[in-house]
Amino acid sequence: MTRARFPAALDGGAKARRAERGSELLRPQRLLEEAARDAARRAPPSGLGLDSQAVRQRMADRLRADGLSCEPVLQALATVPRHEFVDSALANQAYEDTALPIGHGQTISKPSVVARMLELLFGGDNARASGQLGRVLEIGTGCGYQAALLSQLARRVVSVERIEPLHRKARENLHGWRRSELRLVFGDGRLGHAPNAPYDSIVAAAGGEALPAAWIEQLAEGGRLVAPMHDAAAGGQVLCVLDRRGGLIERRFHDAVHFVPLKSGTQ
Repeated sequence: MTRARFPAALDGGAKARRAERGSELLRPQRLLEEAARDAARRAPPSGLGLDSQAVRQRMADRLRADGLSCEPVLQALATVPRHEFVDSALANQAYEDTALPIGHGQTISKPSVVARMLELLFGGDNARASGQLGRVLEIGTGCGYQAALLSQLARRVVSVERIEPLHRKARENLHGWRRSELRLVFGDGRLGHAPNAPYDSIVAAAGGEALPAAWIEQLAEGGRLVAPMHDAAAGGQVLCVLDRRGGLIERRFHDAVHFVPLKSGTQ
């Protein structure tokens, strides 16, 4: 089993940009105070309205320049209006690479972190064969932004959220952005969602010491799971990629991250 704690080396400008960032963790769910301070420092996009496709394309182009190479993910990022998933007071920061508060102690993840996880998810066997993610289970709907992206990439999406006000808000936010079949579930994400299993792809926005057994049980043959997980060797959370092939489970570790803890029950 190969354990790679860092993404593959990048060429040219992308490598230099990552080197400049040093050892900074990818922090999709930072403390709200940090997210608010970061948002206040950002300059709003100038010369273009937030509803302009060019604004979303500019965000996707920046991520491409930083090394993102999965074309379906880039296209989804250029399609879904991120500003519609954040508070109106923070809408001007929606297309910067920053986490933003969404209430209830949660944040919307940085576009770079969302893109990285979806890129890893797209590396699974079923995605390569079909050109899409197939049947997807998302753990942690949040404000619904990643679910909207997944709806551009998958045949069917089931998204589970344990915080009821966020579940209700995501339903509002996702109205009209359902290219594929999308089901939002209020429930305990640690349990997955057995009624619609198995899933070709599973992605989680919270992490713990280990991956819940329910997630692995609900992963289809040839499927891939991407989730944050504590790795003692790395001294913190990393993105864990798990593949089910021929009845065997293969696990690899990638980028260092910092997600909220995975919790049981509903709130």
